[in-house]
Amino acid sequence: MGTSEPSEPEQEAHVSQGTGGTPPRTLAEALRTQDDESLAALLRARPDLLSPVPNDLSQLATRAGTRASVVRAIERLDRFTLQTAEALAVAPEPAPFETLRALLTGDEGDPRVEAALPVAVAALRDQALIWGGNDRLRLVRTARELLAPSPNHPSPTGLGPTVAEATTGMSPGRIQEILTAAWLASTHDSVSAVAALTELFTDRTRMAALLDTAPMEALSVLDRLVWGPPYGEVTSSPTPPVQWLRDRGLLLPASTRTVVLPREVALHLRAGRAHRIVEPVAPPVASRAEYGAQVVDSTAAAQAFTALGTIEELAKDWNEGGPNVLRAGGLSVRDLKRTATALDVTETVAAFWVELAYAAGLIAADGEHDERYAPTPAYDDWQELPDPRKWARLATAWLTATRTSGLVGSQDSKGRTLAVLGPDLDRGPAPEVRQRVLALLATLPEGASPEPDSLLARLRWERPLRTAATAGRPEDLRTRLAAWTLTEAEMLGLTGRGALSSQGRALLMPAPYAPDGNVTTATDLDAAAQRAAQALAPLLPEPLDHVLLQADLTAVAPGPLLRPLADLLSVAAEVESKGGATVYRFTPGSVRRALDAGQSASDLHEFLKTHSRTPVPQPLSYLIDDVGRKHGHLRVGSASAYVRCDDEALLGEILADKRSAALRLRRIAPSVLAAQADPGALLDGLRAMGLAPAAESAEGDVLLTRAHAHRAPARTAPVPVPDGPPAPDATLLSAAVRAIRAGDLASTVVHRTLPAPSGPSSAGSASGGSSDRSASGGGDLPRTTPAETLATVQAAAMTGSALWIGYVNADGAASQRVIAPVRVEGGYVTAYDHTADEVRTFPLHRITGVAELADEGDQVGGPAGGSARGQAGGSSPRTR
Repeated sequence: MGTSEPSEPEQEAHVSQGTGGTPPRTLAEALRTQDDESLAALLRARPDLLSPVPNDLSQLATRAGTRASVVRAIERLDRFTLQTAEALAVAPEPAPFETLRALLTGDEGDPRVEAALPVAVAALRDQALIWGGNDRLRLVRTARELLAPSPNHPSPTGLGPTVAEATTGMSPGRIQEILTAAWLASTHDSVSAVAALTELFTDRTRMAALLDTAPMEALSVLDRLVWGPPYGEVTSSPTPPVQWLRDRGLLLPASTRTVVLPREVALHLRAGRAHRIVEPVAPPVASRAEYGAQVVDSTAAAQAFTALGTIEELAKDWNEGGPNVLRAGGLSVRDLKRTATALDVTETVAAFWVELAYAAGLIAADGEHDERYAPTPAYDDWQELPDPRKWARLATAWLTATRTSGLVGSQDSKGRTLAVLGPDLDRGPAPEVRQRVLALLATLPEGASPEPDSLLARLRWERPLRTAATAGRPEDLRTRLAAWTLTEAEMLGLTGRGALSSQGRALLMPAPYAPDGNVTTATDLDAAAQRAAQALAPLLPEPLDHVLLQADLTAVAPGPLLRPLADLLSVAAEVESKGGATVYRFTPGSVRRALDAGQSASDLHEFLKTHSRTPVPQPLSYLIDDVGRKHGHLRVGSASAYVRCDDEALLGEILADKRSAALRLRRIAPSVLAAQADPGALLDGLRAMGLAPAAESAEGDVLLTRAHAHRAPARTAPVPVPDGPPAPDATLLSAAVRAIRAGDLASTVVHRTLPAPSGPSSAGSASGGSSDRSASGGGDLPRTTPAETLATVQAAAMTGSALWIGYVNADGAASQRVIAPVRVEGGYVTAYDHTADEVRTFPLHRITGVAELADEGDQVGGPAGGSARGQAGGSSPRTR
């Protein structure tokens, strides 16, 4: 039976041992020449390669060449590194470094490009997108397929196919006609003819002489195609200038009605440049205005204080049970409008505060049958924190959240409107963009606000493919995220007047995608939050323990109040206005509300006298005494409902009042009226008549009507949806590199072939089949008899040498391992497993065979194999 040829990715990842000094022929061989630090850098830059950890370097190379992984890696390249890869995709393969430099600098040269190019090449090599030495640079096959020009996938370079690609399928006679028209000698075959034409187009002197004879109209046609797209439509009877170009191969047919400008011709017309504009240096972020650091910090601190108040107002509004949860999840448009009115902000701003409170775990759905949103127990804990720490918790929640309130009101791919707290607001890139925007603001001078356009241009340079992923839209997601970040950071108090504040700088942390490999962990977040809280603390006003009472029944709080004072004032008075100072107004209804909550008139007098810096005005004292005198004079209970009062005349007045007709009252005793309304409706009706009734229990005691605080069950904050696999930490990277090295050693090590046994025992093996003696190949599973296995393992345990074994686990999965036996007893061998980098116990009946590792002189693998052994598991196995 014949064997099929391996696929291209398999060929690229195929393990092939080279001899000393031989350049690597595959990506796997190139990876074997790298040290552990370089492998760790590759896995850090492309964490998707770790899911799961590859068995060996061959599997790592194969996975690094898959389309999904390559696309993810290319999307994270900056513009110049991407342009370098695009230039390499249109260069001959393999391409020397000088050829690549010429494609990016052109004939005139560019010192900036020449200085930045080695860094870009190193970045591509570190991410395994290119491999080979500087004299033989190769782009990973999948990356070349993605970046090279094709009719269905135009290249950003605007170049077309090569002469060899464009003449594929062209008749030999037609190719010879092109040679004659271009003043070239005829050849005996099409291959040499195409080579001669290519040589002409790449020879600057001869090509210039040919173009000097071209009509001006023909040169105009070339000018329209030179920077792309390289395709143009022609009629069945082309114009003389087009026909002149076609006759000489300067335009080649792509179809019956389409011609294409060959790549070599376009490069000559471009003076050798692959790109029209090369951007080797990131555009700077420009300053729009500069302010004093104190002005910026004060403005940001005021916004931070407002943010805390807004979250508290939101929780207070939803304290007794907030809006209902939609069947599809989220908040209805009507409830969002009502919440915006309660917070005195726009609906867009209200959506941001609601999403922020949800991201911080302060509000959630209660999970009941009639599901509603309400504050969580975590909100009560949050309220007990000092203001700086409360703000820091909000800021860190915003910085790491993937939920994006800016999407509220837009539509998803199915045309459904996205709702606040709905299920489709997570966007993975949001945390990265927020951290990057703040990091760019930190590069400006202290107190400087950025020019938004320059900031967005910088972000587009850093991730050009991601900002171009939504072509056809006025703004891509990454650009919109950056614009929302600037607005939200200002509302939250991270910036003041557009400039980064002191607490904003303190909150910055190493990003997961940073070149230094630092990873944002919970410890990093806690430390950043603590730094930010310390920076903000001196800027926030101290809570006050007093108000200023005025004769017009108002109280002015000149700053934030202590919580007990603020809580009682919010019950005993109505908030009339907010700002730098909060104005409270006392009304009969608000005073009665305080009395219903358990306060007495004397308690209110004492409270105001204690906390007012001004004398208590006489009108306010009269108001409290008047409401207190009437409060509780009438008692309402449930009969269905009744009214009880010692003043019989007052009950008579109530019966005679026409406004009481709806209550359907009747006297059942001199001091008791019965009603056919429930107690709540009866209380409201009597209060509407200007009376101050009090509810009483079945025992006759006054019922205190405090606000019922409805709480959702304890719930954790929503987990951010990551944009791809999480970044690995140093421990995982170290373990993964050791495992890959050890697995590569097991798959590539050269081992000895045991001599053929004599006797009947050679008929079987551990798995019941015949003994396989072709164990000298690196990828074959060794097969030995049980007696040979036991003898070899015992000998290795005594001499301390390493073995190569085949092992079948309890699930029937076969694997190859390199072990150093330590002890053999009771049918088990205890050995150090280089593949797993740990001491393990193996049942002898599951070992399908063993082979000794070859001596250094027996190895034919050369440096590649030796490098793998020297780095596997941190130590080399001893060979016999």
